[in-house]
Amino acid sequence: MKQHFEFIDTGERDGQFNMDFDLQRAVEVDAGRAAPMLRVYNWTPWCISLGRFQNIEEIDSTRADAAGYDIVRRPTGGRAILHADELTYCVVMPSEGRGIMEVYRYISEALTAGLRLLVPEIEIARTQPNFQKLYKEAGSIPCFSSSARYEIEFGRKKLVGSAQRRIGSAVLQHGSILIGEAHLGLADLLDVDDDVREQLRHDMRTHTTTLNEILGRPVHRDEVCDAIRQGFQSAWGINISISPDNVYISGTESEQNA
Repeated sequence: MKQHFEFIDTGERDGQFNMDFDLQRAVEVDAGRAAPMLRVYNWTPWCISLGRFQNIEEIDSTRADAAGYDIVRRPTGGRAILHADELTYCVVMPSEGRGIMEVYRYISEALTAGLRLLVPEIEIARTQPNFQKLYKEAGSIPCFSSSARYEIEFGRKKLVGSAQRRIGSAVLQHGSILIGEAHLGLADLLDVDDDVREQLRHDMRTHTTTLNEILGRPVHRDEVCDAIRQGFQSAWGINISISPDNVYISGTESEQNA
């Protein structure tokens, strides 16, 4: 049986729209009312997204408001992200009995195949921090302060941060692909002491990298969109056809989605 994925580029939307769109698609895929999806999008205004169980009091909402940023809660786990100069991806598909880490690996392989069209040296992280211990530390508030297994790195620095959740039989995974350095501004929006803030800023700068930094030039989001689409096509053995309204991914055998 062949499975079809729909590729959607929704452009720039606000935080609540973006999170509602991803969650609603997962509900529809679980119910069998929609095709699996690969979506790419941006955020206007720039937005802080919190993990599903993260304490909102870790964010200084007064500073965020003054900067003109939204705050939204993701349906997935993980830690805070400032969605600024980046591209966000979302994959929604049936789990088909795959474990959490298996899905992370599977999606990361497709993302890596795409990003290697821009940066051949990109790698997949193979180690996993102790998150139970890490999340007790103030330094864990930002997502980009550490890498998890199967996240994407360059020179051992994190380039893509992702989070996942199961909605019934469906998998929802989305993540941030860093293009520029605006994500570092999250340190200024946290409700922490100044010394902790400086340490967080240092940690994020030393533990992350961006496509602009790697390539030494400004990278346009459309370059990244095209690379991601091609990566899923090649890694998952699928064909892509473009319609006037949407891009549809088709032609993958279900047994290849493992």
